[in-house]
Amino acid sequence: MHASNLTNWQQQYDQVSAGEFHGQIIELPFDNLQVFREDTSQALQQKCVVWPDSVWLGIPLAQQPDCRINGLAVGDGALMCQPGSHDFQLSTPEQYQLYGMVVQRDALQALAVIHGVEISDRLAQGPGRRAIPQQTLDDARYILARLLNQQDPRGRNRMSRDVLMMTVLELLKEEQPQPCATPSYQHRKQVVDQVCALIDSQPDQPFTVTDLCESANVSRRTLQYSFQSILGISPIKYLRVSRLNGVRRALVRAAARSGGMAVSQTSIADIASQWGFWHMSQFAKDYRTQFGELPSETLQQRSLQ
Repeated sequence: MHASNLTNWQQQYDQVSAGEFHGQIIELPFDNLQVFREDTSQALQQKCVVWPDSVWLGIPLAQQPDCRINGLAVGDGALMCQPGSHDFQLSTPEQYQLYGMVVQRDALQALAVIHGVEISDRLAQGPGRRAIPQQTLDDARYILARLLNQQDPRGRNRMSRDVLMMTVLELLKEEQPQPCATPSYQHRKQVVDQVCALIDSQPDQPFTVTDLCESANVSRRTLQYSFQSILGISPIKYLRVSRLNGVRRALVRAAARSGGMAVSQTSIADIASQWGFWHMSQFAKDYRTQFGELPSETLQQRSLQ
């Protein structure tokens, strides 16, 4: 539900840390430009696609733990950048806050030409992490904080849009070189992508670590290291939380289809088994630990919404 609140994005969020989730998105839409702040209370694995023919910049708020984009650590001294229509992955910690700016490529390129700035080579798809001078980042955070303040009536005028467009240009213009990965990054990323694709394609299959190693043709040590370095969690935890999140989405859809009518415990068991959970008492315990409520409470609350 939270992931769908961001306009024109395609997203799927899986909750990794345990407990009740709280999230907030404050968004300002302009012509050819979108700016927002996102607050999330739990650690998440996010699969994201930004709208076509655009560029996304992600700016972590200051003094936060690192997140990861496509497996690369991003602290508060860097920004993230990805072109539209390209899948990318974010791994964000608990209590995380992020500013986002999405701008239409042609509009940005036209502004760059006007100001004599060459940015075309920085709009292509890359690993997603860029080093930026601290003062430039701090200035961008200050501007975004002011304009996204819901009490500020000046938030949606033409001058605000021009200031934000120039902010994007400055962030791209000020890029400094930074090593993007270790020599083994591409292999680790390939291992993780291959295993995740297998898990997603067969949600009801009770995979073992051996199965996952064989699917990627790697050792157990390489599998563990790849997941820890790219996603920040073990392959077994990824398998468990992705399936728990899959059950939660299925329960929410079942509640929506019921139109407020009660959904039986049998239906809960059927949905759980479709995601590889066969022991219902353990499943209910794991579900409650992960999301702060029982599966039946998820159905009841969503049926009333």
